[in-house]
Amino acid sequence: MGEWFRQSIISTGRLPLFCFFVALIVAFIATRINVRLIRAKIGWFRNVSVGEMHIHHVVFGVVLMLSGGVAGLILSSASQAGYAVAASVFGIGSALVLDEFALILHLHDVYWEEDGRASVDAVFIAVAVTGLLLIGLRPLSWDYGTPVNPAVLIVANLLLAVVTLLKGKIWTGMAGLFLPVLLIVGAVRLARPGSPWAYWFFAKRPRKMAKAVHREERWRRPAIRAKIAFQEFLSGRHDLPSSRRPRRHT
Repeated sequence: MGEWFRQSIISTGRLPLFCFFVALIVAFIATRINVRLIRAKIGWFRNVSVGEMHIHHVVFGVVLMLSGGVAGLILSSASQAGYAVAASVFGIGSALVLDEFALILHLHDVYWEEDGRASVDAVFIAVAVTGLLLIGLRPLSWDYGTPVNPAVLIVANLLLAVVTLLKGKIWTGMAGLFLPVLLIVGAVRLARPGSPWAYWFFAKRPRKMAKAVHREERWRRPAIRAKIAFQEFLSGRHDLPSSRRPRRHT
């Protein structure tokens, strides 16, 4: 194991990325354990407040990200160990920020509401992308081993990624940046019913929409339920009613 770590991580210069990856996962799990204990009012675990103002942990995350990022810029030409420490600090800060990604997205505290699941999704995507980078995959690589101009292939992959994301296939689109064949599958297959693509192109095609809804119910819903069950096991239940005010139409 030690030999593999030296050859695959240290010798390849991936120690900072590995430290970021581990720090991101550990800090996210520790944060979720902490907030679940706070919610359950167990022991001395309490929210951080100044007077009546609640200090969200995204604030500490921003400070740590800035500290780790600036330190990384300073230490980028120094030893790999020092750079790895800066990457670890940046990873902890990233976990704290992404854990409240939904708050940033909605500009409202939806942490334990349905919309709060966006934070967990953001962390999962960050972990998945970092893991792919760690094993040596690179997004939009120039080396495809084909006689086609690499710039053309990169533009084609970006277009396929945009189509895939517009069809509501976030995970396929993100993974496809590393494995382009997934982008072809995602771009060709039917869009999800709630996606922008379905809104634009299925509005006047009820049969297409019905087919998309059928596929969603039969294949994707079970997968989503399994994902939510795993997320709630890890991060707690997002079961509070929505506190956001509905938009007023004028």
